[in-house]
Amino acid sequence: MDNILNFLRLEESDHLLLFWLKEILVAVVIFTFFWGLSQVVRYILTSWVPRLTAFTRTGLDDRIIQRVTPPASLLVVFAGLYFAVRSLPLPEKAHVVLSGAVYILNIIVVTVIVERVIAELLEWYGAKLAERHGAGVDRQIIPPLEKIVTIFLVGIALMVTLRHFDYDIVSVLTALGVGSLAIGMAAKDTLANMISGFTLMVDRPFRIGDRIQLTSGQWGDVNDIGLRTTKIKTVDNTLLVIPNSELCNTTLINLAYPDTRAKGRINVGVGYESDVEKVKGIMIQTALDVPEVLPNPAPEAFFVSFGDSALGMSLFFWVEDYTRLFAVTDRINEQIINRFREHGITIPYPTRTVFLEKEN
Repeated sequence: MDNILNFLRLEESDHLLLFWLKEILVAVVIFTFFWGLSQVVRYILTSWVPRLTAFTRTGLDDRIIQRVTPPASLLVVFAGLYFAVRSLPLPEKAHVVLSGAVYILNIIVVTVIVERVIAELLEWYGAKLAERHGAGVDRQIIPPLEKIVTIFLVGIALMVTLRHFDYDIVSVLTALGVGSLAIGMAAKDTLANMISGFTLMVDRPFRIGDRIQLTSGQWGDVNDIGLRTTKIKTVDNTLLVIPNSELCNTTLINLAYPDTRAKGRINVGVGYESDVEKVKGIMIQTALDVPEVLPNPAPEAFFVSFGDSALGMSLFFWVEDYTRLFAVTDRINEQIINRFREHGITIPYPTRTVFLEKEN
């Protein structure tokens, strides 16, 4: 051991070649030490740490360890490379370039480690949201959060790197602030839609697959909720694309909330000579004979108005799935007109009597 230390000790009488051989050997020893340390770190993370995390109830820690093990061992290797380069008696500019490059690699690896840990945490949180609020909510909220976190981490890594090379971060941030203000003024509508999209994902007035009706009368099923627009598939198989800012500032009806049940209404006019109670009984029984009509709440029929040529009757009923409302209404209409004919109940045409007076 003493012989090795004496050999590595620099002497003034050393030849130039021997001098560089000693310096390179020192750098190699430093790098080898850190490489061996990286193997130790990998072994600990793959063999010993899982034994400790096995006692926890969740698999989150196991997934985090599995994802950060490769970059963590690589970080130790790059750290050794950094110190090895710093130990070499290179010119100052060469030191700045080489050590700076290795430092940037270390910052990238650290950023990757943090990003992977946060990604696993967000995935775990998304699974909890899906269990609590139903499938699909994680797909709406987690991807935008991942993008925001990635941008934030890249910004921090950039500032740390600039600070290492003695750049004035304040002036850079000022320039970025002025540029962001200009971009924000030019793209204020896009930013408003993105903020509204995030609001829709958090507030959740509707979910993917819900059927909604707008104040304009248009309605359909929500196909996708993006950061800028929401896509609605209408019943005639067309895609309606609406900016998120408009959806946040308008009134809409969610037909699928709080559940998928829907209430149907059928209006019909019968002749003035008809027995109102008999008509109501026929309408209620007709609805109950259709299997898809719910017995609870039970169908109800009402005498609602005196028309010009008919008595206005209304039938209310419930179905389990709002997507079947039109089909069930069609079946009930067919049965009502057939049973009215069987019982001699007329559905009168609108009639008007016009009196003409002839002047002498």
